[in-house]
Amino acid sequence: MQVRMQISGLMVDPVTNMPIVILKDDDDRHVLPIWVGVFEANAIALRVEEIVPPRPMTHDLLHDVISSLGAEVRRVIVSDLRENTYYAVVELQLGEASFSIDSRPSDALALALRAAAPIFVEESVLKLAESGVEQASEAERLRKWFESLDPEDFSKYEM
Repeated sequence: MQVRMQISGLMVDPVTNMPIVILKDDDDRHVLPIWVGVFEANAIALRVEEIVPPRPMTHDLLHDVISSLGAEVRRVIVSDLRENTYYAVVELQLGEASFSIDSRPSDALALALRAAAPIFVEESVLKLAESGVEQASEAERLRKWFESLDPEDFSKYEM
């Protein structure tokens, strides 16, 4: 099953200084942060802020090519999460033919904004991401515990 989501904002990760796209569903039950590259974040931000560059950017060009060929972007789906990497597909419709094109989520999101196409996330991805957040908070708790240890505490344990 898929959950319809939308881009609710962009922010910068204070630790890595990498941009993060924040996806939310309409009921605010699910939030999905996706780390993206600087150029892709800029392409998303331009459209979110409704700024039209004087010349087409790459995602504008891609949208224009798809439209010129008579196809349309039906939707984008964040389809998988493997080894901390998100995967997406862009679904295109050309007449009776449908195509699913592998994509980075950042490119799919930038294209979806230009095509006014809906954004979906597989529920399995949301569950994996939520468990990853839980694991990250557990890892953070362990890190803080290790930092609080006195070096003498380590000498109490032998292997």
